[in-house]
Amino acid sequence: MNLLLPGMYFAADSALHRLDPRVKMGVATVLMVLPFAVRHPFGHLLTVGLVGTAAILSRAPWRALLGTLRTVFWLGFFMFFFYFFTTPGRPLVALGGVTVTLEGLVAGAMQVYRLCLLALIAALLTYTTSPLQLTHGLEAMLSPLASLGFPVRELGMVMTIALRFVPTFFEEIETLSRAQKARGVDLSSGAPWHRIRNMVPILVPLFLSAIRRAEELAVAMEARGFRSQPRRTHLCRLALSRADAIAVLIVLACGAAGVLIR
Repeated sequence: MNLLLPGMYFAADSALHRLDPRVKMGVATVLMVLPFAVRHPFGHLLTVGLVGTAAILSRAPWRALLGTLRTVFWLGFFMFFFYFFTTPGRPLVALGGVTVTLEGLVAGAMQVYRLCLLALIAALLTYTTSPLQLTHGLEAMLSPLASLGFPVRELGMVMTIALRFVPTFFEEIETLSRAQKARGVDLSSGAPWHRIRNMVPILVPLFLSAIRRAEELAVAMEARGFRSQPRRTHLCRLALSRADAIAVLIVLACGAAGVLIR
């Protein structure tokens, strides 16, 4: 295992695995908001400390966890240079008609830092929570909206199916890439437009396979008489424990401290 992709789950018996999925989703939401809400370096240090503690408690392989940052490398690269060259402030270097500023350097680094934290938090959530647990927790959190006509059950089913096929989707991309490389197609070198053109033999069968899988799944569900019942039961009922309460209190206390410090 050298990469943790969103949607992947690995069964383990860690402190984070045993937490209630509703608590984990709520805590993940708070941690994703904190990098944008805090304004003091101590607040960012608290946020990084919370994420690092969660990573240690999850027993996630550090190499695999940090490997998730590869999925957002190009987005972070673009964001850094966009803020680096477009943020006004004290000039550092003038390149032709473009002026590089100190504020641009800080702003670009902050955007990359936030993006990396978001990717790590999302990976930790999906690493420690199975798709069924995520769906169950989401249904429980959105259950009050069911009385207003919001399709909570249908949303939960769609989410379960989507998360279930994310690992399959990436595995198929890897299989198609190896097949094209065996045929002599170079996917990693050359001009950008050449690499984009070489991706066509991968994207076309990938979309065709996704459509075929969706059709087969719909036929299978219809053949089994699947219907979205308004009062669906669950084998395991969610119940908050003392560890859940402690986790919520710690994250809320640290988050409030980080936001209030100026």
